[in-house]
Amino acid sequence: MNLHIENQVLENENPKQVKVYPGKPYPLGATWDGKGVNFSIFSEHAEGIELCLFDADNPEKESTVIKVEEVTHHIWHVYIPGLRPGQRYGYRAYGLYEPQNGHRFNPNKLLIDPYARAVDGDVQWDDAVFGYQVGDNIDDLSFSETDSAAFIPKSVVVDNYFDWENDVKPDIPYSDTVIYEAHVKGFTRLHKEIPKEARGTYAGMAHPATLRYLKELGITAVELLPVHHFVSDQHLAKKGLANYWGYNTLGFFAPDFRYSSGSAAADQVIEFKKMVKALHKEGIEVILDVVYNHTAEGNHLGPTLSFRGLDNASYYRLCSDEKSKYMDYTGTGNTLNVQLPNVLALIMDSLRYWITEMHVDGFRFDLAASLARTLEETDSLSSFFNIIYQDPVISQVKLIAEPWDIGDKGYMVGKFPVGWGEWNDKYRDHIRDVWRGGDVTLYEFANRFTGSPDLYQGDYRRPTASVNLLTAHDGFTLNDLVSYNEKHNQANGEDNKDGADENNSWNCGIEGPTNNKQIILLRQKQKRNLLTTMFLSQGVPMLMAGDEWGRTQQGNNNAYCQDNEISWLDWQSADPELLAYTKSLIRFCKEHPSFRRRRWFQGLPVTGSQRKDILWIQADGSSVADEQWDDALAKTFGVYLNGKGIRCVNWDNERITDDSFLIIFNTSKDNVRFTLPDECADQWRMVLDSNEGFIGTSEQEFKPGSIINVASCSVLVLKCRVS
Repeated sequence: MNLHIENQVLENENPKQVKVYPGKPYPLGATWDGKGVNFSIFSEHAEGIELCLFDADNPEKESTVIKVEEVTHHIWHVYIPGLRPGQRYGYRAYGLYEPQNGHRFNPNKLLIDPYARAVDGDVQWDDAVFGYQVGDNIDDLSFSETDSAAFIPKSVVVDNYFDWENDVKPDIPYSDTVIYEAHVKGFTRLHKEIPKEARGTYAGMAHPATLRYLKELGITAVELLPVHHFVSDQHLAKKGLANYWGYNTLGFFAPDFRYSSGSAAADQVIEFKKMVKALHKEGIEVILDVVYNHTAEGNHLGPTLSFRGLDNASYYRLCSDEKSKYMDYTGTGNTLNVQLPNVLALIMDSLRYWITEMHVDGFRFDLAASLARTLEETDSLSSFFNIIYQDPVISQVKLIAEPWDIGDKGYMVGKFPVGWGEWNDKYRDHIRDVWRGGDVTLYEFANRFTGSPDLYQGDYRRPTASVNLLTAHDGFTLNDLVSYNEKHNQANGEDNKDGADENNSWNCGIEGPTNNKQIILLRQKQKRNLLTTMFLSQGVPMLMAGDEWGRTQQGNNNAYCQDNEISWLDWQSADPELLAYTKSLIRFCKEHPSFRRRRWFQGLPVTGSQRKDILWIQADGSSVADEQWDDALAKTFGVYLNGKGIRCVNWDNERITDDSFLIIFNTSKDNVRFTLPDECADQWRMVLDSNEGFIGTSEQEFKPGSIINVASCSVLVLKCRVS
């Protein structure tokens, strides 16, 4: 279908007869200067743009429509004196409606500003929000003449001023970082110490009870699931569900209004800044989970909300042979075209905004491999990474990749550039497999435990490139990982399917909750084993909120649509013993730089000693032979970490040394007698026993050659002083 709708609105056809000045192309978005507002928006292929202003008491119909006349390098701009923060607005774009050629202009559709600093409200699902006539036999090739303004949230003009009170970013080195993945709403929604009006909001995250808890736990960085303004999908609304996780972004500059305790337009901006400031005062960084790989507009049958209506061909990856369809490397129906300069500019402007104006400390990039795609391939040297590498602002914060997408050749673990951290799924899978009794070789375990040098040691990367995770929002919780073999996602409208292999889980003998004391004790021990392994490993540990005290999702391994008690943290059900163990474990690891090394192990003797910086030991006390690495399964073994072999200096240029440690892993189902090696130390003291839940310093001394009993499925840590 070919339609060409001309912009027929006259310049002064607005009831209020507002003054109009040319304005400036930059900065993009709506910028208040104290006297008025400059509006600026990109569209290369539009033939006309209208700015629509809305009164707060009548958001369904624009009070003023202004034809934007000025265009500079594809950027349409206008200045309106007298407008103030809080003004609601949107756009209409005129041009060709030719989906088969990539163009979907429809001026009947109100459009959200991609650079809006705040968005007021959510999409109301009505046929009017679609650019085509829903139900027509030619689907999206048809044209809708129904106005969508009543069903579209409005962009809001924001005052950027905020008293940061000399806010100082914590700037914590990767080697000292402990990441805590949390959902703004779910973390405090059921927290009894927080006032009801603040629960589930940015204010709840900034509440003294939250800050105290995070500090006592030992967290240095909170990684928040998406807070960019997002859309809750229509298909979920029809089922009575909602998009809880928020991986459906519409506004890359706007904190989502759902997490604001205020009621006025743009309150969420101030409240977000207050949250960041409060966390910074406690020395805790804020990392945002960001979704720049796609938007909430979905596939060719999705709604017209912003980008699609402003310039479909200039924002999305379109199929070369059928431009009415989208390339989909995200599983959501569309993929932003990062190879186009306006899309790159959008992402970089968004990142800089969150760093400079909102003071965040880093980003975790969802499906980051899609951002590296040049045509069909993924390329670690793509323009996206080059621009970030040279940017003096973005390059200085924490950058963490989810290093894959769903397309062919989209798996990029170990392939991101210097300076990036990566979610290490090999670490997750191998460590899970080891503790459930899978066939993981000692070589595979050793790589994961020492920071995955097989993935990251090249190209001058460090062990801290590996973000070590056992669980995350997507998948089982730690408690469910040791309690379920199958997925229990009926609440999502899914059938149960075997999930043990997918989740690398082991229910310890019984599916789900049980009163069997032996199973309960084994599950408690397995949780301690998994946590202990992660925090003792080289790399950056990431803990999912609630795992430290046994949160459950009742076997649901994909709770993305569960905005309810399945996902919210039930603080009343917390296991105090597991919480106390986790706190002690994090504190123990922070106290000892042996577990937070900035450089790789070399496997060589330390200067002035015959003892190597690391040594792997069999149960009989002998060193692991070369021929055993690929064949031996990781069942019972020890690893010696030489406290003199850290090979780093502190900020005062003093050499860092630590106690030496012997860590003994018994992942088998049997008790094992382990002989302490002769060449590592003169005496040992027990400092950790996951079987007993003990972290401290035992009075009992062990000499080289001593035989100690290691309980089934457990970790022991012994310490000796550096002499």
